[in-house]
Amino acid sequence: MYWSEYFIPTLKEDPKEAEVASHKFMIRAGLIRKLSAGIYSYLPLGLRVLRNIENIIRRVMNDKGAIEIFLPAIHPLNIWQISGRDKTLIEDVGYSFKDRHNNTFVLGPTHEEVITDLVRGEIKSYRQLPLILYQIQTKFRDEPRPRFGVVRSKEFIMKDAYSFDKDEEGLDKSYKKMYEAYSEILEECHLPYIAVEADPGMMGGKESVEFMIPAESGEDMIAHCKKCGYSASLEQAECLKPPKTRKKEQKPLKQVTTLSTYTVEGVSKLLKQKPSSLVKTLIYKIDGGFIAVLIRGDKTINESKLKRVLNCEDLKLASEREIEKVTKAPLGFAGPVGLKDIRIIADYQVANMSNFITGANEKDKHLINVNLDRDLKINEFYDLRYIDKDDECPRCKNKIQIRRTMEIGHIFKLGMRYSKDMKANFLDKDGKEKPIIMGCYGIGVNRLLAAIIELNHDDNGIIWPLEVAPFKVLVLPVDRSCKVYDLAQKIYKDLKTEGIEVLFDDRDLQAGFKFKDADLIGIPYQVIIGPKSLEKGKVELKIRRGNKRRLIDKQEVGFTLKKLLTS
Repeated sequence: MYWSEYFIPTLKEDPKEAEVASHKFMIRAGLIRKLSAGIYSYLPLGLRVLRNIENIIRRVMNDKGAIEIFLPAIHPLNIWQISGRDKTLIEDVGYSFKDRHNNTFVLGPTHEEVITDLVRGEIKSYRQLPLILYQIQTKFRDEPRPRFGVVRSKEFIMKDAYSFDKDEEGLDKSYKKMYEAYSEILEECHLPYIAVEADPGMMGGKESVEFMIPAESGEDMIAHCKKCGYSASLEQAECLKPPKTRKKEQKPLKQVTTLSTYTVEGVSKLLKQKPSSLVKTLIYKIDGGFIAVLIRGDKTINESKLKRVLNCEDLKLASEREIEKVTKAPLGFAGPVGLKDIRIIADYQVANMSNFITGANEKDKHLINVNLDRDLKINEFYDLRYIDKDDECPRCKNKIQIRRTMEIGHIFKLGMRYSKDMKANFLDKDGKEKPIIMGCYGIGVNRLLAAIIELNHDDNGIIWPLEVAPFKVLVLPVDRSCKVYDLAQKIYKDLKTEGIEVLFDDRDLQAGFKFKDADLIGIPYQVIIGPKSLEKGKVELKIRRGNKRRLIDKQEVGFTLKKLLTS
């Protein structure tokens, strides 16, 4: 491919909107262009990398016995209503529209309902199971804050696979097979990964694992133990139940005036106490009623854990008006003492607290020296908070680390979450009708592209791993003199004849400009032909990773590169 005949619009300067390396270099190297917030066009170099990533995914998935299909991006709303996710997903991040017949459709943010609808019409017997189907498809989500280029976008490319089994044992085998597939895909893309226990979230099901790439630019945080290897997303990571250490001496309960001060930071400063001496009372709306949740003032409620404890999907903090209705006090002054006709639950840490501070359920008032059993009775204690750097590993009790990562893939044991509601049943060997046992396995294709750049770049540009590079070799003549240009053209044609993916920089530009572009787009091997080296019968070979250079005989270019490309 001749550079002058291709479409590679490189930029000298970093784009102002780019916050992370992958976003910056994808724009500068001419891989993508922004159409609107969270919506991008893929240019030729970007598309070539995407196709290479997809080919890796296809090869691995096919080797595992998965079968590729292609599902619609437009879904009738009614299949989402069957699963109930029209309320929990479509209303939050979905795109919906009506056709000319006034029927409501959505642009698919994911495909569990669609694949279940397909399979329930085709799978009738246990003899047709197990089955794993997958697709590579564009998804659509109305992200409230699109960020980091294609890392968090409104339109994105995803490989999603779905397994169908007759029992839990079969699901375990399919799940293990897909776990191994994802490990192989990430290894082929030269990405170090951490597999972490994760919250199934909106997907549902009983078990899930996220595949995370350690990256300072990542949006996700995980808890990781270096000693035993325990890893979990912050939504899933367990907090150890502390031993009982509550003080026996109880001070008299008092009400104090805190004026308009109601934040943890403000109240603790006003009363000259540590934030850990306060207990926050959070009022949540659930199933038409309310629940009060208590957590230590310096900790953060983990709503994923709270949903699991309450066995609910739809959970929202009460509004200011609702809080006042339940507690008789404005926002910021709620407390558990004297609350009536409401269920109260608390985090494990609260069970050990003595003489703590809470809201008094009265404007501008707080209570000090609150004690359990004497001032209020709580029978329900759970792990309800986020783990943090001060915690111990829940497995080996070593110090836990909080690491920043980028989520690349997520696998789920869905069980009967969709098949039961959508009546995707089969007849077992005894002729009994049972719901199909399902699993779901997603991996972000364009996120993989971004992650590869995040972990493979220097100040000058991208450094592509060979397996995903848009071209393997760049032939670069430093000038247009006959000897230089003619040899460059011969090397280019010889490499192309050998089946090597090669780009020829035939542009009539200064050598320095071409060198900068070459490093920016990151092709693994650069063959540089210049008059000085050519006088010695040599050309320069630059290896982009490490920027190593060496002179090789002009007759040995093809042999040398074939050896490098196959080693």
